[in-house]
Amino acid sequence: MWVDTHCHLDAQEFEALALDIRAQAAIKKVAKCIYPAVEQANFEAVRQLAHATGDAYALGIHPLYVPQAHEDDLAKLSQALHKAIADPHLVAVGEIGLDFFVPHLCTAHMRERQNHLYLAQLQLARAFNLPVILHVRRSADQLLAGLRRCRVSGGIAHAFNGSAQQAKAFIDLGFKLGFGGALTYTRANHLRQLARDLPLSSLVLETDAPDMVPVWLYKTAAQRQAGESQARNDPTQLPDIARVLADLRGISLEELADATTRNAQAALPRLGPISHDPPQPIPPRAS
Repeated sequence: MWVDTHCHLDAQEFEALALDIRAQAAIKKVAKCIYPAVEQANFEAVRQLAHATGDAYALGIHPLYVPQAHEDDLAKLSQALHKAIADPHLVAVGEIGLDFFVPHLCTAHMRERQNHLYLAQLQLARAFNLPVILHVRRSADQLLAGLRRCRVSGGIAHAFNGSAQQAKAFIDLGFKLGFGGALTYTRANHLRQLARDLPLSSLVLETDAPDMVPVWLYKTAAQRQAGESQARNDPTQLPDIARVLADLRGISLEELADATTRNAQAALPRLGPISHDPPQPIPPRAS
């Protein structure tokens, strides 16, 4: 069984196809998906999707959505967490974090604004005793500094691509590290080396659907210029991404599935038991 620990199946790119795609992923033994929110406006969408599919969700404000976030969104997040804390489908605060890659987020003002919302959301996670799902892009050291200021009950550093030292620091703070489609690119030497060398007990799998497309879905600039649209990633791709990771580590798919499922449960304890029986496909949406 596989767990997709980071999947935006509620995104606009999927529109009415989300349930059909999730049904196809179930056939491929993807037992659970976690749907992180990105802004206050989609808190209800991820909740409804998780309930419809039997999956899990997280609530938070993504750093890419900081520019349009209002101060009262933190109060709304707190209210939403309070309302949902008894919901077994809620497993974390997320997706939260810092992004120092996108140029318009790198001004002094936006860095300060991101950090303010990040620390406030860590405090909410601590108050509700929830782990966090972290967005990490050129920001690992700053995220770690925040975690040392406000200790939370672990979580997942999504799409990790930092140094081995930063990886160890996250692991020491109770975090698992998310790996997905990016490691399928043979030129991703640093990422692939991390995937080989880090303790198996620290790894979880993810798609970040519709983003982080694996190499077999990637369209070249020439293809896009010729009118081919960039393919979208989705949770049906997870077993094939897992095969790349298993090959990199020289282990069987069964060993990887067992380990990454245990790791997901350790990172997100509210996931609870995950059946080893084949998941029942979700009935497709009526046309």
